[in-house]
Amino acid sequence: MDSTVTTGAEDNVWGGGNRPLGASYGKLMMWFFIVSDALTFSGFLVSYGFSRFKFIETWPIADEVFTHVPFFHGNYPMYYVAFMTFILIMSSVTMVLAVDAGHRMMKNRVIWYMFLTIIGGAIFVGSQAWEWATFIKGDFGALETKGGRILQFVNAETGERAALADFSKTLPEERVKHEGSNGIWYQKEGYKTSYSLNEVVEGFKASPNILIRTETINEEGEKTLLTRQESLAKLKDAKLVVEGANLIRNEYGSRLFADFFFFITGFHGFHVFSGVVINVIIFFNVILGTYERRGHYEMVEKVGLYWHFVDLVWVFVFTFFYLV
Repeated sequence: MDSTVTTGAEDNVWGGGNRPLGASYGKLMMWFFIVSDALTFSGFLVSYGFSRFKFIETWPIADEVFTHVPFFHGNYPMYYVAFMTFILIMSSVTMVLAVDAGHRMMKNRVIWYMFLTIIGGAIFVGSQAWEWATFIKGDFGALETKGGRILQFVNAETGERAALADFSKTLPEERVKHEGSNGIWYQKEGYKTSYSLNEVVEGFKASPNILIRTETINEEGEKTLLTRQESLAKLKDAKLVVEGANLIRNEYGSRLFADFFFFITGFHGFHVFSGVVINVIIFFNVILGTYERRGHYEMVEKVGLYWHFVDLVWVFVFTFFYLV
């Protein structure tokens, strides 16, 4: 028998033509996009891994950064991030149910499950926006040295972080912004911190129970806490006050941490937001009966592929950025 002869089944699967592997053009293009986007996210995470490994001794500890829960005060490390992750995973479950309902041509169930998927995505995007705002605002404040290192403050009696407001002094300094209503021509000044460097230094000297904690991680896996004498000596290297985090400075530690946080979570958040918008469009098309008239709900399946990809990427981001 000629070795080039194939069975009908093999020819049907591998023969190419207009539907290679039995996939429609739309689904095939979605898979191409997912693969290319997966490579992009992989590059970002690999870059993050290299940077963290290079600066492992000064890298911020995630449990000490992401400790906030909306409407609650206190230290709840990773609780809200875990909640966001759960919501996004559950939205992937509802999307699976929507696709299955579409295969069964059950319009009402598709509407219901897609609605739940949209709600889950919206909650995640809103939560991520809140997390960004909290990260940018900061909690405690810190000092940056001339070498670009971060000095945090700790209450020696409780062992907990101390905010600048807990010990800083208010000195009679020029810290009032000029306003146009005063009839003064001025160039808009940049952001001013709540306390000047001099106010923090004087308040620290007057508070013997406050110590400095450097961003260097010791053998116990914790930030290095200095003695009172070491803290006073280290204070001489301070250059400016830092509150919160941005692309230039970061009160939590290495500025690269903030750069990667904004870039990776922002890029993923854009994907989720785009997915929510696309799901809303498909949702209304389902209500209008567009896919019922076509006789199939393949469009729901295609947007489902994208949504599952976005959820899977977040699992990797959550693992490498928050947990490891």
